[in-house]
Amino acid sequence: MKFKIYNEVFKKLPNLYFGIIVGKQINNQQSTLEIYNLMKKEMSNLKNNLAGINLKEYPEILLYRDAFTQLNLNPNKFLSSVEAMVKRISKGNVLPSINPVVDLVNYISLKYILPMGAHDIDALEGEIAVRFSKKGDTFIPLGEEGAEILDNGELVYADAKRIRTRRWIWRQSNIGKIDEDSKNIFFPIDGFQTNKEKVMKATEELEILLKKYFNCQTKKNFIDRNQKEMEI
Repeated sequence: MKFKIYNEVFKKLPNLYFGIIVGKQINNQQSTLEIYNLMKKEMSNLKNNLAGINLKEYPEILLYRDAFTQLNLNPNKFLSSVEAMVKRISKGNVLPSINPVVDLVNYISLKYILPMGAHDIDALEGEIAVRFSKKGDTFIPLGEEGAEILDNGELVYADAKRIRTRRWIWRQSNIGKIDEDSKNIFFPIDGFQTNKEKVMKATEELEILLKKYFNCQTKKNFIDRNQKEMEI
């Protein structure tokens, strides 16, 4: 099974840079309060550090807002996943614990202010790719059962049969979501050449903590326009 970025994506956003971790044989049924405590610490840090700041102009967030604009997506209507989380925290809301893996993803995402995903590999059909949608592609939103039908030209994560995320890093599908039974997981961290160092550090910390808390096998790689795919 492969993860790949289609050439057409780099033509639109040539500076994309992805950190990838594949975790195998993860036990997501254990109780790991320590992970949620890490996440709570980052929520507190963010709330203090972002007090009085306009998130729309915050450099780490602005990178993704500008990319959404290049993709003809309204960044005020469609927030990247990390902007949506940071916005909630800046307003005093607390993100709940979901399960150990999701809490770890949220911790890394908040610490580095980077959008991250987590996809159950066993729910994938064929390769997973970042590409532009084709008319008739289907997407089932997280927490719902009904399918949405896409038009051409929307940047998505997709496997061979279904869309996994809409509007690139806006919303993930209900299919392939991470729950307590997920064991083999694909973790993409989405960035650019301009925040490459943060992507690399976040990817490295994710791998370290996956091994520490889950004692799992991992594979790490980085994807850009010069290396567009990897085996997962």
